[in-house]
Amino acid sequence: MKRKRRNHSASFKAKVALSAIKGDKTLVELAEQFDVHPNQISDWKQQMLDGASTVFDGSRKDKEPDLKELHAKIGELTLENDFLEHALIKVGRLSARK
Repeated sequence: MKRKRRNHSASFKAKVALSAIKGDKTLVELAEQFDVHPNQISDWKQQMLDGASTVFDGSRKDKEPDLKELHAKIGELTLENDFLEHALIKVGRLSARK
């Protein structure tokens, strides 16, 4: 019977790849330990080594937030707050602060 295709998380792949890079165990031992094929471990190890330089290059997009998106969200929340404040003033639940 053919085994169902599995999707491994990025953290799992990183854990396996780091174990392979350490070299404490053979690929076969790691394959048995993590229940994946040795070729898959080799692929993940190579992907990690190929992408290792991006950790230190400072060009990662996830470091800096998108300012346009944040300003849009601030504007949206300001409008909501103003609307709710005026609605509460109308129903007498909030005294006019201004």
